[in-house]
Formats: sequence, structure tokens, C-alpha cells
Amino acid sequence: MLDHGAPPRTPHTESAAAGLGARLMRRKPVERLVAEGGQGEGGTLRRSLGLWQLTMISIGATLGTGIFVVLGEAVPKAGPAVTLSFVIAGLTALFSALSYAELAGTIPVAGSSYSYAYATMGELIAWVCGWCLVLEYGVSVAAVAVGWGEYLNELLDGTIGVTIPDALSAPPGDGGIFNLPALIVVLLAMVFLLGGAKESARANTIMVVVKIVSLLLFCAIGLKGFQSGNYEHFMPLGMAGVSAAGATLFFSYIGFDAASTAGEEAKNPQRDLPRAIMLSLVIVTALYVIVAAVAVGARPWKQFNDSEAALAGIMKDVTGQSFWATLLAAGAVIAIASVVLTVLYGQTRVLFAMSRDGLVPKVFSKVHPKTGAPRANTVIVSLFCGVLAAAVPLGQLADATSIGTLFAFALVNIAVIVLRRTRPDMKRTFRVPLSPVLPVIGFALCLWMMGSLSVITWIVFGVWMAVGLVFYFCYGMRRSRLASPGAVEAGAAQKSGEAQK
Repeated sequence: MLDHGAPPRTPHTESAAAGLGARLMRRKPVERLVAEGGQGEGGTLRRSLGLWQLTMISIGATLGTGIFVVLGEAVPKAGPAVTLSFVIAGLTALFSALSYAELAGTIPVAGSSYSYAYATMGELIAWVCGWCLVLEYGVSVAAVAVGWGEYLNELLDGTIGVTIPDALSAPPGDGGIFNLPALIVVLLAMVFLLGGAKESARANTIMVVVKIVSLLLFCAIGLKGFQSGNYEHFMPLGMAGVSAAGATLFFSYIGFDAASTAGEEAKNPQRDLPRAIMLSLVIVTALYVIVAAVAVGARPWKQFNDSEAALAGIMKDVTGQSFWATLLAAGAVIAIASVVLTVLYGQTRVLFAMSRDGLVPKVFSKVHPKTGAPRANTVIVSLFCGVLAAAVPLGQLADATSIGTLFAFALVNIAVIVLRRTRPDMKRTFRVPLSPVLPVIGFALCLWMMGSLSVITWIVFGVWMAVGLVFYFCYGMRRSRLASPGAVEAGAAQKSGEAQK
């Protein structure tokens, strides 16, 4: 009898299956990635950023959130050992930063880890990485903007004695209806970005200087209220609490890779990007640990109780005056605005690269010929992040951002190993020492910190990934520029020609 239950296997069906696998694994040659740098629809990005501006972009995207906002959530989880949590999160970031530094100098493009994955692990993995970056950058903009309103209220209360009502300064679920300040700060950042990269970098540099001065001022005053007894029970919740706090605080380190998204607007990206990434991480980690140590020494850890404006409260407690707390609140308002500005910049550049590759709509890669900025991209992303900030509580946003960041960082560590093996001849302005040992450690640390996050965070991440894969198979895979006839062959020929040269 003939079996009619299963379709016969034919060369056509076998080749179709093989063809699908090839489409999912198609890689974009490094030379093609670099050659397309700066090219957009209707214009090009302008190379106007030096080492100083790139470093300030990374510091601007990183410094502020973990201290000014998330510290109040992390201390109740770890107690005085929150300083150790900052160190652990910083070390985890360091291993990944080394990998970022190597790839940023080798593949200096706007797509950051998305482009690195595209060159080493294929289109599907690149899409997953890019989708994680959308979560990392886009959602973190909203999360940071939520905390901005807390310090704005502190500033308003200390200067004119008026605060924004809870209904208009907190999202639903946190006692409010609509977080208006969060929306406002995102829209302000959008205005700066529409002026171009150079103008945005200048504004960011000024804000970074203000935030560093504000934190140093806090340390000077906070030391007056320092009590060693606050450190007697250093790890009251054990290593599990330290780990949980570290996973939350890792959210505070996501900005160090912001410089890598400026690869197509840097004057000398091969030299300056690795330096900016490493320099910014060292500066930020040192400030985080010092400020956290002073904060816990000046206030018992049980009294932090999830305050999003903890540092301003400590200043008021130590001095007994509202002036210093108001001054710190002013610095925090500027500091958090800087984070919103630079992280929003990174998000737009990642979407720019994905759009240029055809994986998201072309509107994201349209460049205004006068300003050299992707205007439509900036407006769309800003409006999305602003509405998200106004409607979702900070804690849920921070954890969701952490898991997306950790996943993307894990892929970057793998990409370094793969590119070392597949393209050992490539010129590298920075090399990860002891490779592949350190990238493997970085990959393992990312997985460990992901495991410390809550079940609900994993569920949200799983849903986000599922939505992303549906979008890829329905849109991105079909519209990819590498899907055009001869695209892969042309890329391979170009790669071979460059290697022969």
C-alpha cells in the first residue's frame, strides 16, 4: 500500500529547507558594513565627533541613572553591600566592554552589537540582537525619564514651593494617571537631536560636567553624616540579595556602549571608539561605587524604601537644610536629561542601521540633508519612548531593559570569538587580552545576571522576542537587502577582493 499520510521528500523541498537556513544565516561582510557607513536615504551622517565627544556620550548615557534613580531600589535588595553590587555589575560590564572595544575599532558602524552580530553570526541572530537593542535603548529612555520627574519635583519644591501633582507626575500603578515630566524630558531631548550630532554632543558635554560636579558635591556633604555603624550588617540579605541588586544596577551601565552607535559620525572611529568605551566605563564605575558608599554610610539601608530621589533626601537629612538638596536636585535634573539625550541618540542610530539593511522600514534611515540627522527616525522613537515613560512604572522598565542589555552583551562576547577565528587577518586597533578566555567569562557573567532577574521579567522578555521574530519573518527576512539576487555573492566577492589586497 502507498502511504499517503506524509508528503514525499523531493530535491525541491530539501533545497527549500536548505535555502531557508542559508537565508537565516547569511552574513554581511565587514567591508560592506564599513563601506556603507554614513549612507542613508536622501543624505549622509556627518563625521564630527572626536574622542572627547565620544567619551562624553558614553558617560552621558551611563552616569546618573544608577545613582540618582535606581539606587533607591537596589539598596533594599542588598543592604550596605550595594557597593559590592555596583562592583559586580561593573565587572560584568567590563568584560563586555572589552569585547565592544575590539569590535567597535574593527567594525566602526552605527549598528553597534547588531552590526557585529550581522558580520559574524548571521541575519537571524543579528535581528535578535537588534531587537534586544530596541528594548535596551528605547525602553531605558522611558525608564530614566520616569525618575526625572521625581527630581524635578524636588527642585520645584525647593525653589518656588510648588510640586506637580501625583496624578500628573507618576504613571498608572504608581499613584498617577500620566507622567507629564517624563514625556517633557524626552521631547526636549528630541529637539536637541534634531539639530544634529555635533550640536547634541556639545549640549551633552555641558550636562555631563554638571552631573559630575553634583555627585562630587554630594560626596563632600554626605561624608559629614557618615556613620560607620550603618555598615555593621554589611550583607543582611546574603549573596542572593547582592546578585539581585547587581542585576538591577546593571541597568545603570548600559550607556558605555553608546559611543559604539556613533561609529559613522566619529572622525577617527578605529582609534577613538575603543578608547572612549573603556575610559567612560572606568570613570563611571569609580563614581558609582564612591557615591553609593557615602550614601549608605549617611543613611541606614532600611530607610531607602524605593525612593527615586534618595540622594536629595540624604542631603536634606545631613544638613538639615533644603538648599543643598535643592541644588543636588537641579544637578540630577540635568544629569538625567543627559542620559535621556544620549541613550535616545543610540536608539535612533541602531534603527538607522537596521533600516539601511532593509530589516525595518526605510523611514528610519532617511537623513535630513541640512542637519545630517535622521529626523523622522528621531521623532518616531521619541514619541514612542515619551508615551511609554508616561504610562509604565520605573521598576518594571529597568528590569526589562537589563535583560535585553545582558542578552545583547552576551552576543557581543561571542562575536569577538567568531571574528577572531573567521577573520584573524583583520586590522584591530584594540584586542581583548587573553581571548577567548575573557569573552567567555563575559558571556557567562551575562547569563548569570540574567538568571538573577524575576520570572515576570523573563516572561516579558520572551513575549518581546516572540513579537520580534514574527516581525522578522513577516517583514525583515523578505525585505533584507541581502535577499536581493546576487547580494550575498557580491558581498562574498567584495570580501575576497579586499582580502587579496
